[in-house]
Amino acid sequence: MHEEYPWLDSVNVMDVVPTTRRVVLTGLAGLAVAMGIGRFAFTPLLPLMQADGLTLSQGAWLADANYLGYVLGALACLALNPSPSRAARGGLVAVSLFTMGMAFSPPFAWSMLLRLAAGVASAFVLVGISAWALGARVGPRRTEAAAGRVYAGVGIGILAAGLAAMAVGLAGETATVGWWVVGGVSAVVAAGTWRSLRFAGSPTAGARQPSSRSPLTLVACYGAFGFGYILPATFLPAMARELVADPAVFGWTWPIFGAAAAVSTWACGALLHQTSPRTLWALSQLVMAVGVLLPAAAPRSLAALSVSAMCIGGTFMVVTMSGLQDARRVAGVGGPRLMAAMTAAFGTGQLIGPLLVGSGADVRWAFTAAALVLLLSSTALLVAPGRTDPFH
Repeated sequence: MHEEYPWLDSVNVMDVVPTTRRVVLTGLAGLAVAMGIGRFAFTPLLPLMQADGLTLSQGAWLADANYLGYVLGALACLALNPSPSRAARGGLVAVSLFTMGMAFSPPFAWSMLLRLAAGVASAFVLVGISAWALGARVGPRRTEAAAGRVYAGVGIGILAAGLAAMAVGLAGETATVGWWVVGGVSAVVAAGTWRSLRFAGSPTAGARQPSSRSPLTLVACYGAFGFGYILPATFLPAMARELVADPAVFGWTWPIFGAAAAVSTWACGALLHQTSPRTLWALSQLVMAVGVLLPAAAPRSLAALSVSAMCIGGTFMVVTMSGLQDARRVAGVGGPRLMAAMTAAFGTGQLIGPLLVGSGADVRWAFTAAALVLLLSSTALLVAPGRTDPFH
């Protein structure tokens, strides 16, 4: 008799229940594709697309199409409440297809649609993987350590996409080759994780009952986080390219961002044993605010852009990890729906930044506004009730 998962008595457990190690690897690989490629492969490939004739304004609109898709995907998850395994599997297949579609150099309108669809798919994967890997999958006692390893996948995906784009640039190839490479990797990961993700699991195993506190603070602050970090996350490589045209130099900006994201989540997973997710979230956003302000203060300094990449890359997935952990604490069995609501707010915040640039707003002003929003959000989190409540 399986005391923790009694519903498993009717199935072959060894055949369908993946080990914790396999769960972590599956979640890591899924997030690497969904976020590192489905969302952010566009960023390191943007300089190559500009070399092919894409304007910065068009790049901003393509970025916003992806962010709008992310909002729509999160809202769809909120409304449809799909099973985590189906959301993750379907989303990964869709990410690979829509990413490879960019390799055909479609007209700008079709590129907008492809980036929008990839955003929808990415949201399904993030919500699905988060619920699948961090709920019943690893058990409440090991959630924090597993979270750091699973969410390191986003940084690893960003690092890999950045290195791939740099290699393509150094080889003198076009962005089309880059899209083929990252799209092919997406397809391989979707196929490789399919079997593990078929295990639907128990949606309530290891979950707490909901907290009596309102989740509105989490939703609002997560939306502010989306607005606060998206400008540097989108335009840092392009800004570096304006300073140094050599891809062997400017191309390192995005891999630095990804490496910092991977290392930070792995290291900070252990901190969730010692502090509340909300406190870690707020403190990480303060560091991020410094990183966002640097390009505004020193826009012509490659060193400032590199430090900015480390500050933002080293915190944005820690905020994601701790924010979604706090959603589980606050919402209990309703965690997946709160995660979807927060993801929708995050995506909405992301829409504003590139729209500002696309409409001709001064980039330094936009970065300063983003840093201020992050500071206000951190303050709200630190004074909100329930900040020090233990997760366990």
